[in-house]
Amino acid sequence: MAGLCSLLPESAHAGAVSTANTTLFGPNVYVFDTSMPAADIQAKATSIFTQMESNQFGTERYALLFKPGTYNVLFDVGFYTHVAGLGQNPDDVLINGGVNVPAYWMPNMNATCNFWRAYENFSINASSATNNTTTIAVSQAAPLRRMHIKSAGGLWLFQVDPSTGAGGWASGGFLADSVVDGQVLPGSQQQWLARNSKWGSWGNAVWNMVFVGDINAPSQANFPTDAYTTVDRTPIIREKPYLYVTSTGQYAVFVPALQTNTQGPSWAAGSTPGTSISIDQFYIAQPSTASAASLNSALSAGKHILFTPGIYQLNDTLRVTKPDTIILGLGVPSLIPTSGQPAISVADVDGVKIAGLIIDAGAINSPSLLEVGPPGSSASHAANPTFLYDLTVRTAGPTAGKNDVGIKINSHNVVGDQLWLWRADHGEGAAWNINPTKSGLVVNGNNVTMYGLFNEHHNEYQTLWNGNGGRVYFYQSEIPYDVPNQSSWMSKNGTVNGYASYKVADTVTSHEAWGVGVYSYFRDAAVKSENAIEVPNVTGVKIHHMTTIWLNGTAGSEITHVINGQGGRVYANTPAEAMRQTINEFAGTGTPVIDTQAPTVPGSLTATAASSSQINLTWSASSDNVGVTGYDIYRNGTLVGSSGTTSYSSTGLAASTTYTFTVRARDAAGNTSAASTSVSATTKAATGDTQAPTAPTSLAATAASSSQINLTWGGSTDNVGVTGYIIYRGGTQVGTSTATSYSDTGLAASTAYSYTVKARDAAGNLSAVSNTASATTQAGGTGGTGTEWTYGWDSNSATQATSWFKPTGFTAAYVIVHYAYSGISQQNVTLTFNNTTGRWELPVTGLSSGKVITYSYTYNKNGAQYDTPTYTWTKP
Repeated sequence: MAGLCSLLPESAHAGAVSTANTTLFGPNVYVFDTSMPAADIQAKATSIFTQMESNQFGTERYALLFKPGTYNVLFDVGFYTHVAGLGQNPDDVLINGGVNVPAYWMPNMNATCNFWRAYENFSINASSATNNTTTIAVSQAAPLRRMHIKSAGGLWLFQVDPSTGAGGWASGGFLADSVVDGQVLPGSQQQWLARNSKWGSWGNAVWNMVFVGDINAPSQANFPTDAYTTVDRTPIIREKPYLYVTSTGQYAVFVPALQTNTQGPSWAAGSTPGTSISIDQFYIAQPSTASAASLNSALSAGKHILFTPGIYQLNDTLRVTKPDTIILGLGVPSLIPTSGQPAISVADVDGVKIAGLIIDAGAINSPSLLEVGPPGSSASHAANPTFLYDLTVRTAGPTAGKNDVGIKINSHNVVGDQLWLWRADHGEGAAWNINPTKSGLVVNGNNVTMYGLFNEHHNEYQTLWNGNGGRVYFYQSEIPYDVPNQSSWMSKNGTVNGYASYKVADTVTSHEAWGVGVYSYFRDAAVKSENAIEVPNVTGVKIHHMTTIWLNGTAGSEITHVINGQGGRVYANTPAEAMRQTINEFAGTGTPVIDTQAPTVPGSLTATAASSSQINLTWSASSDNVGVTGYDIYRNGTLVGSSGTTSYSSTGLAASTTYTFTVRARDAAGNTSAASTSVSATTKAATGDTQAPTAPTSLAATAASSSQINLTWGGSTDNVGVTGYIIYRGGTQVGTSTATSYSDTGLAASTAYSYTVKARDAAGNLSAVSNTASATTQAGGTGGTGTEWTYGWDSNSATQATSWFKPTGFTAAYVIVHYAYSGISQQNVTLTFNNTTGRWELPVTGLSSGKVITYSYTYNKNGAQYDTPTYTWTKP
């Protein structure tokens, strides 16, 4: 199988820095050792940071791995960069100099967009060059694991703006299984979860700091004045698996043991208990060769998966069916489902571990992006739970995408450890109707535990918890920015303003949460959310230390109550009580109301063969006295899947085979309808196609404008038929096309780019690569300079142009262009930030030569909105 490593474990050999990225892990993994010159290591790490510092939605991914030893280097860590030690314990690798995350790229050292990076399994002793202080100014999806911070100045979780002396904003982070010899200083860091760690002292709190199983944790006695929530012991944990080098020089993955009621780091009294798995038991996935088919083949054969850095387009779900399977990401890899299915589904089995991944929504809506356990899962996994670590589930941002739910948990006893479920509020495709998601997390299983749940901007409930026995330790949630009006955002059949962020279903009888923070920034309309938190008022439900914050927003917007109609509203930045409201404790007092009424039967079920391995189903919706939560699909009498909509694709079928289907509806109480009328369909005949298309020929690249290059090529041939082409820029996939042409947009002016193309067929066979073609974009288009911005239009083609706006010396939260021309009344459209050009941009079509456009911009700077003068531009 392509990408499957040798049957013999590979040794970790020493060499020059020029060979550091020549291991079995591919070109974007650098393995350093102490024989390499420190200056060369620092230069390589610094060059990667220079590329990745502001590369928020880029396609590049890196892992920087250090074999045991001491390294006298100092470098910073940018986006999509994973820095890790390869020792068995953190003190096996010492960076004697520093490894920091600064926030230089944002105005005023603002770290609220410092996402998607990781520190793991090494020690740091900061030098005098950074005042003997380690600074890690981050927000979500930037976990610190198995770290030993020896720096005399301690660990700072923010960065000071030297121009003002104030701390730059930072918004949420995660520290686990770590030691800080000195002080941890959050400074302006607004919220944080620390688990199973210890430190000399903890400096302060802003809004919501939660400590679980920590040594020397601050007291929570003065909440909310001191915003601390302290839980003495961690009830259940298995620390994240990690790559290391054995004493014999072999690569292996260490799997820490399951532990209960713990306090402090797992390695404080010696090596972390657990087991080692040789690297030959892993399928080493490379983005250039791995496919859904090869990955599923490896999983079926009992292999674990190690994803190396890159982006993986998956035309089928990765199906985890064997207990104790590990799926481990190295270098923050991204998985993108392309066929409207989950990226990963896990059977109702013991002990699966999924860690270190971004799962991005694809262009075709997926009912969920990660599904743990099929609907109706009933097995107990208390002795060997499934764990989810360091996962980002992301809807839009790099590209437009959509899904109903981010993670759906149907199995019992699942544990989450640092999850961020993010519907993009900025970036490509970030708009109310373009990247819709209902909920980030839906929990149907019982006894599910979450440490560090970050869940933001979804269109309805951010978190919907239907199972009993749930526990959440630290919750951070911004509700959606872009609600267009109140009528678009009403819950409970249109009777309640907005959707609670944290929703525990009315049928739940036991649930507990610690440190729940919900924040609003209703950017686009004066909308209200009745409650930040909604839970059933029953004796088994307890919520400790709740906080609501009004970050900013349209006048008249508010969160009206904290929980269940209790607590004051937040609606302005001043006075203090208008911005922040808290409740110390909520304990339910009532008796559970049991829902025993089942939904009605789904109607009009149809089944259509889509291919030799897929049958598509549709049906009409059921109704319920409380609400239908989903549908269970049965094939030949066996439950095979679920759907949150009234359609489903049954895949992985045998060719020329007849299958019979029924569907049942279910509600949050677990009531299920009677089965629908059965329908049957026969899959199409198999093609048995293993022959790849021929390579595309005569690839040519032509600069169409300062931001666009057009590609053309000669068509490929195939024994069955070519279904499309994959376009690569600089070796990284940037798009697909079903024609023999492609326009690559959003490029930087006066910049050279190189391209290749591969053909593919319906069976997933890929051709050899085409010839390489290069072109240089034209110089920048017509524009001008404002008081703190540059602006203009680029003519892309005879009928298209791009309006652009580039802030000078600050980062805009959003930019809106207002434009009009003869025959078109004023249009008001939010621009999309292009990370490559550093501009906010909007392509406009339907133009012609000589067309005179009148336009202006509205932009948001540091929470305030400003308007530019009105300009004109004539289309050449």
